[in-house]
Parts: sequence; structure tokens; C-alpha cells
Amino acid sequence: MTDGPQPPGSDLPQPQPQPQPQPLTESDASPDPFAQFGLWFDAAARSVRVPEAVAVATASAEGAPSVRMVLMKSWDGRGFVFHTNYGSRKGRELAENPRAALLFHWDPLGRQVRVEGEVERIAAAESDAHFATRQRGARIGARAAWQSRPIGSREELDRRVREVAERYAEGDVPRPSWWGGYRLLPHTFEFWQRREDRLHDRLRYERAGPAWRIERLQP
Repeated sequence: MTDGPQPPGSDLPQPQPQPQPQPLTESDASPDPFAQFGLWFDAAARSVRVPEAVAVATASAEGAPSVRMVLMKSWDGRGFVFHTNYGSRKGRELAENPRAALLFHWDPLGRQVRVEGEVERIAAAESDAHFATRQRGARIGARAAWQSRPIGSREELDRRVREVAERYAEGDVPRPSWWGGYRLLPHTFEFWQRREDRLHDRLRYERAGPAWRIERLQP
């Protein structure tokens, strides 16, 4: 029993203390940004529910920006892959202006990674392979929904989903020609580590021929 009235919100979960920030120093950072990303991604996978969630920023030919969250589906020494409808807003913008920026934010670790570069479509065979791993409902949805385009009602969307499900009731759901993957080919990385008093560590990697140049940015 309490001794008296409690302040509003006192029964809500209280914020947990943040872990002590770990310095990011030039001597500890890998000379290869892909290797550094792998170290941080593995650490995020142990403490973040969806470490592959990433913001993707694109821009139209006129420079008007847009950003949205997607799931990074794979990455390697070439770059970072995500999938979408080619006719979506990001697909149309990438056709006009094939450059993008990514932002990973792993709050429990006080870390962010920014990646910028050119974007290209991945090979059809790669898109086919990934599409085959998606749940059947997601494959049906990819064929039924014209991503980012207006629609009259939810009922209309549900009807189209039913029609596609009936059409492929007896077999596999093939990847539609308007859906596939993109790979961002990085020319710049920035690794951001939270520090006390907002004096954060920021290391930027930029391509310098076959190697990478590393420089510290002021917070």
C-alpha cells in the first residue's frame, strides 16, 4: 500500500539506464568499413530486435527528398541489398536519380551507421532467389499491391489479394517483373558512437582508389 497519491505516470515502465558509451577510436576501427560494419552489426544482432531495419533516403531528379524504413536483406563487400516494387516512389526516384543514403540506428548501443552511394538493380536471378524465400502471403501481396499508388479502399485491395490467391491456388507464386532488389554501392560510410556530453565519436570512411581514407568528424 502506498502512503498517498502517486504522481501521474508513476506506474509506467521507467526508462532503463543506457550502457556506458564505448569510445570509437581510429586505432580500434578496422581499415575496411565493411569489416567494421560487420562487427557492429553482429553486436546489434545481440541486443536489437530488428538490426537489419534501415532508413533509405532517395531523391527525385529535381532533388526533392523522401525517406522510409525498409529491411536490409543481405550485404557483402559489394554493398547493401533491399527489395521493393520498381514502381514505388523509391523505385521511380532511383530510376531518375540512382543514388541513395542508408541510416542504421541501434539505440541500445548508442550507435548509428550512415552509408551513401550509387544504387543498381541486382540480377533477376538474385531477386528470384530472394522472392522464393518470402512467405506465400507476402508473395501474393507483392503481386496484388501496386506499391505507393492510390487505391479507392481497403476492400478493393483485399479483393485484389483474393484474386491473386485464387489465380495461384494450385501452384507457386512467381516473382512479378515489377518487383526486385537494389544494391547500394557505398562510396562513404560514417560510424557514429554516442559519448557523454554529446561529444560523440564520428569516423567517416571515403573511397580513395582501391583503399579507404578515414577521418574524424567533430560532433
